[in-house]
Amino acid sequence: MKSTPLRSRHEELGAKMAEFAGFYMPISYSGIKEEHQAVRTRAGIFDVSHMGEFIVRGREALDFIQHVTSNDASKLAIGQAQYSCFPNAEGGIVDDLLVYRLAEDNCSAGERAYMLVVNGANLDKDWRWLFEHNTFDTRLLNISDQTGLIAVQGPAAAAILQPLTSVDLSAISYYTFTKGQVAGVDNVIISATGYTGSGGFELYADAEHIGLLWDAVMAAGKDHGLLPAGLGARDTLRLEMGYCLYGNDLTDSTNPLEAGLGWITKLGKGDFVGKAPIVAQKTAELQRRLVGFTLAERRVPRHGYPIENAAGEVIGEVTSGTQSPSLDLPIGMGYVPAEMREPGTEIFVVAGKKRLAATVCKIPFLSL
Repeated sequence: MKSTPLRSRHEELGAKMAEFAGFYMPISYSGIKEEHQAVRTRAGIFDVSHMGEFIVRGREALDFIQHVTSNDASKLAIGQAQYSCFPNAEGGIVDDLLVYRLAEDNCSAGERAYMLVVNGANLDKDWRWLFEHNTFDTRLLNISDQTGLIAVQGPAAAAILQPLTSVDLSAISYYTFTKGQVAGVDNVIISATGYTGSGGFELYADAEHIGLLWDAVMAAGKDHGLLPAGLGARDTLRLEMGYCLYGNDLTDSTNPLEAGLGWITKLGKGDFVGKAPIVAQKTAELQRRLVGFTLAERRVPRHGYPIENAAGEVIGEVTSGTQSPSLDLPIGMGYVPAEMREPGTEIFVVAGKKRLAATVCKIPFLSL
């Protein structure tokens, strides 16, 4: 099992640790609900150094990324990022990811540079996938082990980080980034992407310096109510916003259109891996859709629980579920037949011998 460069700091803070994506990671410190509310109302700091980072550089770097991802990377200017996915040959999803267009400082004439940020659980799979499809004039570099990543999320994030850097954080709009010095650490990528819905920044730095950044942010955040937050709160925060989690809501057999990711699937950009089956499924009309739902009872819907219709027929299964700390009620997501995706539709979640009434609703569950 791997560890992030911040393991000793988590243990000193008394974090509850467990295996996640092959890494020994903090699940919670003071408690999931407390950490969740800190991010929603003040700020939280997450260690997400388990994520994978790949550099793509070359004359055909854009052509390569256009070939293996669903979104249109040609729209990216230097300093911009976009959410995307790797479709497979059958139209399923190898992984979801972020694509960053980097400055061309270290490029030869005519070259472009990008950074792909992938899920830690899929790091090796994604790396093999990219190599298998790299028939372009481009070079791939895996910098995952040399890169540390922390996320500072919440309405107080900018106030906490601004004293640590001369970079104007107010100029970093959603899904843009820049590079600068933070807390004396050089060449930090400061990105405004996030996975909580509460705003904030991600800081990418050399793994050997990520501890200095963590310590500086923790110190600067004391007067703002900043709390260290683990993967438990990260999950409840993302689910309230209806953000998908790979391995739960997205898999190798999930079509991005049925997952509600048509907005990152640009069928008009030209050919790409998986385009033909995605188009075919769209033409034939989607048979199932990912929906959000709430439960009247207090029981939490868990991943894998069957979903039934009123007649008791199994029509799908829960992909994600939790007790929403913000709404104080159980929420979940799952795939149901396309005709049952409308808000207000009644479905039933089967939890052992209990059959729990649920109501399809719009996502995100929370409006911020």
